[in-house]
Formats: sequence, structure tokens, C-alpha cells
Amino acid sequence: MTASARQIRPAFRAAATAFAALAVLACAPAYAQAPPAPEAPATQAQDPAAKHRPDTKPHPGGKPQPDAKGTSFVENFDRLDRSFWFVSNGWNNGAHQNCTWSQRQVTTDGGNLKLTFEERQNKDRKNVCGEIQTRARFGYGTYEARYKSATGPGLNSAFFTYIGPTDKKPWDEIDFEVLGKNVDQVQLNQYINGKGKNEKIVPVAGGADKGFNDYAFIWEPERLRYFLNGKLVQEVTDPSKIPQNAQKIFLSLWGSDTLKSWMGPFAYSGPTTMEVDRIAYTSLGEDCAFPQSVLCTLD
Repeated sequence: MTASARQIRPAFRAAATAFAALAVLACAPAYAQAPPAPEAPATQAQDPAAKHRPDTKPHPGGKPQPDAKGTSFVENFDRLDRSFWFVSNGWNNGAHQNCTWSQRQVTTDGGNLKLTFEERQNKDRKNVCGEIQTRARFGYGTYEARYKSATGPGLNSAFFTYIGPTDKKPWDEIDFEVLGKNVDQVQLNQYINGKGKNEKIVPVAGGADKGFNDYAFIWEPERLRYFLNGKLVQEVTDPSKIPQNAQKIFLSLWGSDTLKSWMGPFAYSGPTTMEVDRIAYTSLGEDCAFPQSVLCTLD
């Protein structure tokens, strides 16, 4: 991959065994446990840059994150690097999900990632949908995604981090979710050891489906801040409401026939796509990595 496709500091990436893991919202569940993803090939080389990993010593007020092997990156999706991204394929996350994850629904075009939902029988589901996740886990730092949502009741265009029992860890999660029933807003949420109910609804001026918007959160041991288009929209300082475990990064588009009170009654009106222009992670304490980063605007 060319340097323009992804800029990584340091230059080496962590190669990690991948497991597909999602979670179900307690009252209006979004995710359920997925079967483990296939392990990386046994011949895959160990990361030669282990000595360059970010410091995993305890931060004040936080627990150590020894599983946080992922390092800073900026992904512009010139192509999809499958040594870095795992593509969910061939399963669903439970009875609430009305589509099967399919790698055919994950494409890149013109420097954008496209996740498409459409009607097509796949196994026991009549629809197919798309998702990618990082192979590595990431810790405290700044997470940013610039994307345009899909639209339609019963659909969810999500940018989130997650770790859970499939990875033999507590369920921790940090979410941005645009529900297709109302694309004029985005839902923020976080889970700590499976405990959620931290939702906040934030308006998206002009609509999340009409153009690209910048979603970001800065995760620190004692503070979690959410940003929309560079503006702080939520700050969490209660330690009991801040995740502590290193997590994988997900981008997904999926649907539901059953979660009507939360996502609206599903009504298929044709293929629809979540389009991602950029996603980035900057380790805690590092400088902003690209001009549009929310880190560049902070004092």
C-alpha cells in the first residue's frame, strides 16, 4: 500500500489474531456476540516493531492496557488492506439482525470505503450487509471517522469500538450510531463491563446522509469526549462510565426487523450505502496526524 493509502506512526503495524465480536444493546440492542473470526494464517510474521509499541504502563486513574497493540494510523481507503482490516463474512449477530455479513458488500471506490445493504438471500437471511473491523486492539487516544450514513428505517450506520467475551474480556464499547429512521441525528453511547444506558442524541445539521460528517471521540483514563464536526457535544468524567479495556475499531451497516422501538420498522426501498472517506486513530499524547483532525483544533 502506498503512503497515501495509510500513514502509520511508527511505520510498522501490529498483526493480531482477529475475532469478530459485537454486542447487543441492553434495552434496544444493537449488537450480539458473533462467532470468532478465522485466525490469521500461522505463517504470518510476528510484528517486528514490538519494542516501538505505545507505553502500556498505568495512566493516572486508569488501568494498564497491555492488549493495546495498535498504533497511530490514518486510513484513506485507497484500497482495503486485509492485513490491517478483517472483513466480516458469512454470519449474523443474532436473531435481531435481518442481514448476513457479506464481503461482497464491502468495497472501495475513489478513495472511499462503501458498506452496502441490499436484499439478497444469504444463508437464513434475506438481506446482506457489510462490516469491517481492525485486527489489532487500540487503547486510549483519539478516534475519528468521516462518513456519510445510509438511510431507511430499521438500518444502523455505525462507527464504534468494542471488546467483549468472545475475546475473553469484559464488554466495553464506545459508539456513534446513525439510525436510518432519522438521519438528522446521531446517537452516542458507551458500555462499561456490559453496563450501558449512557445514550445521548445529538443533531446532525443538514443530515447525516446528505454529506460527510466528522465523528470523533477522545478517550482518556479519566475523561471521554465526543465531537461532531469539530464541536464538543458530550463530555464524560465519571470514572464508572469510562471504558478501560483496549478495543477493536468497527465500521458497519446492518438492519433489523425486530428492534422497531429503537431503529424503526424496517422497510426495504432498495440498496443503500454507508460511505467512509477516512478513519484515524492517534495514540494518547501524540500530535495531530492530519490537518482535519480534531486534535489540531484543541489548545
